[in-house]
Amino acid sequence: MGIRKNDFAAITGPSGSGKSTLLNLIGCLDVPTSGEVKISGTRTSDLDEKALDKLRSRAIGFIFQSFNLIPVLKAVENVMLPLQLHGLKAQQMREQAEHALRQVGLEHYIDHLPDQLSGGQRQRVSIARALVTKPNLVLADEPTANLDSSNSEAIIELMRKLNKESGVTFVFSTHDASLLGKVDRIIRIRDGKLQEDTAAAPLKKALG
Repeated sequence: MGIRKNDFAAITGPSGSGKSTLLNLIGCLDVPTSGEVKISGTRTSDLDEKALDKLRSRAIGFIFQSFNLIPVLKAVENVMLPLQLHGLKAQQMREQAEHALRQVGLEHYIDHLPDQLSGGQRQRVSIARALVTKPNLVLADEPTANLDSSNSEAIIELMRKLNKESGVTFVFSTHDASLLGKVDRIIRIRDGKLQEDTAAAPLKKALG
């Protein structure tokens, strides 16, 4: 299985099927027990921990279902965190973080703390944090799991918009079948095995 440049793909399957594990393998957070993972032709098993850290921090962004925001930090400060590994000055980091927050529609919430934001807004901060390093790939583990249906659709539509406008590849896991009509590619897994990898167009047609 391969992930293509500019993909907007969903990984779906029952609970415990291996969705999160697959994302962790793609994101170099886990090591495969068999087979291999290649990123841009390079086997991740050939990279030492320092090289893997650099790859994760610069080429891959991560979004989590529980947001993973630090409560005592403002939205802009949470978004700045990944940039601390890039050797930028504080003003540069803040400017890039503010730009990322504008990309997700939170320009008026830059200095808000997480508990001053709604669930949907907190997930937007998480998306901004994933985008701030300008990665080629963003991985999202059940990004709508803690959101209502309205906010879930809004978050997926925002990710789709960013995918189209910036060319960033998005791969997210979901158990919500209603979101599958919004993607270009559906990857179904069960018991840790690939069951289906198809373009979403036939599904969209079937759903009418």
